[in-house]
Amino acid sequence: MQIITVKDQVEGGKKAFEIIKEAVENGASVLGLATGSTPLSLYDEIKKSELDFSELSSVNLDEYVGLEGENPNSYRHFMKEQLFNEKPFKNSYVPDGANPNAEEVIAQYNQVLKENPIDVQILGIGVNGHIGFNEPGTSFEEETHKVSLAQSTIDANTRFFDSVEEVPRYAYTMGPKSIMAAKKIILLAYGESKADAIQKTVEGPITEDIPASILQNHPDTILIVDEAAASKLSENEA
Repeated sequence: MQIITVKDQVEGGKKAFEIIKEAVENGASVLGLATGSTPLSLYDEIKKSELDFSELSSVNLDEYVGLEGENPNSYRHFMKEQLFNEKPFKNSYVPDGANPNAEEVIAQYNQVLKENPIDVQILGIGVNGHIGFNEPGTSFEEETHKVSLAQSTIDANTRFFDSVEEVPRYAYTMGPKSIMAAKKIILLAYGESKADAIQKTVEGPITEDIPASILQNHPDTILIVDEAAASKLSENEA
């Protein structure tokens, strides 16, 4: 696990873009993407770049259950607004949050992942150590699955909605096993609120209580963290 400490989120986005640019130039054809505020500086760098993504595919980590793709709070809409409208991919896959048949959605998305093995996966991390929507206690053997969101995750997402009542309680997400299948993983974390999760991810035991700790077993994981997020790491780690 490689750790890169940066000054701030802007520098982190630039560093992540450099890694992705090198991967694409070396033949990477499928990018695993994340939503939320953490990867936005990376997406800004991608949009500003001259890299052509029109022959690449993207696969998103997750989607809320019960939201149509055109809903402003859906992750499909988020990705269009933040990246795809300006930097289109050949194919852009997001779980079908509007389909209430969970078994069907899961089977379809596992097939997407089988047909589009991820070269570089972008991750954020929750304050409770979740990656994707894999909350503490999720089996490391899970592939795509439907999850009940933890209250801390619902609270964190409330800022994107008019009220906490509007925040979906369920989501479809790639599981830890799906994430670990990526050839390279880049985890981004900024701010003091992520420091405890980063410390446990890097230095704690590998446990399903901290889903991100499974990344210790991945052969090519890069953590890009600012000084605040790295503040609880041992000095030799940061």
